[in-house]
Amino acid sequence: MPVHDWSRVDSGIFHDFHATWITGIKTSLNAGLLPGDHYALSEQRIYPFTADVVTLRGDFNGDVDPETGMFSGGGTAVLIAPPKAKPIATTDDEFYRTKQNRIAIRHVSDDNLVAVIEIVSPGNKSSRNAMREFIGKAIELFTKNIHLVIVDPHPTTKRDPEGIHGAIWEEFTDQPYQGPVGKPFTVASYEVANGGIRAFVERFAVGEPVPEIPLFLKYDGQIPLPLEETYREAWKAVPRRWRAELDAKL
Repeated sequence: MPVHDWSRVDSGIFHDFHATWITGIKTSLNAGLLPGDHYALSEQRIYPFTADVVTLRGDFNGDVDPETGMFSGGGTAVLIAPPKAKPIATTDDEFYRTKQNRIAIRHVSDDNLVAVIEIVSPGNKSSRNAMREFIGKAIELFTKNIHLVIVDPHPTTKRDPEGIHGAIWEEFTDQPYQGPVGKPFTVASYEVANGGIRAFVERFAVGEPVPEIPLFLKYDGQIPLPLEETYREAWKAVPRRWRAELDAKL
């Protein structure tokens, strides 16, 4: 199925498709593509350096101070009221970057993380900070010997003129990468072993199908990742109003 130009619609439209596509890939993997001792989960936080969200539990005896919005009780004050100040600006791309999920592949022994599948959102390339964060997380996975697949169906930017793989590869190896002209989108699979990496990279463009790419579960051990098939299935869930909009611009 031909890939669409998602830059022509609001970021929220792609985010909705992104969530469906992630679910489709996870379902396909768990339905028989993965070996029996592996499983896939959609996870928002997988990286070792990401802090856990603390949930407050238990009964609280005390009152909320109407001036500070703080709960006073048990000797500890906890902010539970929304801030009075209002934001002066937001960016859709940054908002959706914080909501995205990726797929974590784990082994049943101790639920160890062995591989990650990441579908790039527009927010990952929306600013220098966002790009640095994305590249930093990829490199962190490499240093942990965790295999990685990155799917980027978005145009290149001034922050990744040679695509997302070029930005990662130059940062990690200090070696330049030059992709083919006229193919701005990227799928890349990284096989990692003891700090060494083999990169399998395919480039594509609007109107072309998502290329096949391997998903590595161990060194020299991979399964095919059904990107084109799951893209086609996820497309069926896009509202007809937006399917018509995107199809008209192929």
